[in-house]
Amino acid sequence: MYYVIVAEDIENSLDQRLASRPAHLERLQILKNCGRLLVAGPCPNIDNVDPGPAGFSGSVIIAEFNSLDEAKSWADSDPYCAAGVYANVTVKPFKYVLP
Repeated sequence: MYYVIVAEDIENSLDQRLASRPAHLERLQILKNCGRLLVAGPCPNIDNVDPGPAGFSGSVIIAEFNSLDEAKSWADSDPYCAAGVYANVTVKPFKYVLP
């Protein structure tokens, strides 16, 4: 089943994000290579694809896991969590319908 992971950043998280980004992307690439990643990306703090120093307010990941517990465990192990980027992480089941 798919699960949506919605993470909210702490304020002024850009430096921590940039430092942890390679490890964060590596984990996402593993999901992608296994065919389990539906979509992933950050939420800019401003209405611009490249927010520059304004940074990001959080991230959204939709990926396939065997259970809610597995999805939560995966989310809790994210390098952004360890680096203190995320203030809050929510994981919910997601029913993929379209496209």
